Amino acid sequence: MKFMTDINITSPETRIRYTDPLFLIGSCFTEHIGDKLGSLKFSILQNPHGILFDPVSVSRTLDACMENRPTSAPSLFPLNECWNSWDHHSRFSGIDRDAVLAGINHEREKAHHFLKKSRWLVITLGSSYSYRLVEENERPVANCHRAPAQWFRKHLCTIDETVAVLDNTLHRLFRFNPDLKIIFTVSPVRHLRDGVVENNRSKARLIEAVHHLVHKFNKLYYFPAYELVIDVLRDYRFYDIDLAHPNYQATTFVLDHFRNSFISPDDHPLMDQVQQVVNARKHRAFQPDTEAHRNFLRTFSDKAKLLQDNYPFLDFSEESAYFLEALQ
Repeated sequence: MKFMTDINITSPETRIRYTDPLFLIGSCFTEHIGDKLGSLKFSILQNPHGILFDPVSVSRTLDACMENRPTSAPSLFPLNECWNSWDHHSRFSGIDRDAVLAGINHEREKAHHFLKKSRWLVITLGSSYSYRLVEENERPVANCHRAPAQWFRKHLCTIDETVAVLDNTLHRLFRFNPDLKIIFTVSPVRHLRDGVVENNRSKARLIEAVHHLVHKFNKLYYFPAYELVIDVLRDYRFYDIDLAHPNYQATTFVLDHFRNSFISPDDHPLMDQVQQVVNARKHRAFQPDTEAHRNFLRTFSDKAKLLQDNYPFLDFSEESAYFLEALQ
């Protein structure tokens, strides 16, 4: 008896390798992918402006990274006892304006150079809704920073608007970094505060726009994260308590498909070895003073050193330091 719908995922001819730098940008689901790849020691940089949801904010951020355009003090505004930027997530906000500015510009500078050398860009779009700041000629904002709702106009981007803004940025990206390949995904996180019907309209527009672009460019690919959760799993037991965010089982299911479809099979054994060392670093022994646990630490200390020696592009400094300190 069959309990799940099959899904056909088209893999690129050349898949992601460990030596490929990956730049990730977009919604919170971007960070599920990025955090997992980062924990497996891939070279990643994600969301240099913080979490972004709509295609306009994603495009504006990528443009800023390519231009290496500095943020100046007048761009910041005070709200709720903090200095904030309309182009950045609240994680950049703070009470010291100079520190906020320094943090923003440091991340932009790092992102500029990383994007230039990246081999893959993963873009995860979350919503077609874009918020426009009314008093500043309806400029798009990346984050509302809990400002009063009347400051903004909520705009549902059309398919044509989404295609146009992303198309322009894609052309710039391929000039900026001719070796770049791009994977689009649509986040399976449900934006229920918009309403169920409105969320579905929003996602549908993103999916249609992305597929238009994927068929236009030969270096663009689509990973169906949205379809894997909505159409394959299709069950609220795969959602968190808010009924909006996929839970651990769902995200693991999606990430397994990403691995199998987009990461070179030649690197899968190395990924498994790295995962063993990472898991050992997180292990908490019931009896840490036993010789058995010390042997466990020695085993994985040696394994981390061997992997580091054989694969110099991996960084096991944190794990090695932990094992050695625990053995003292």
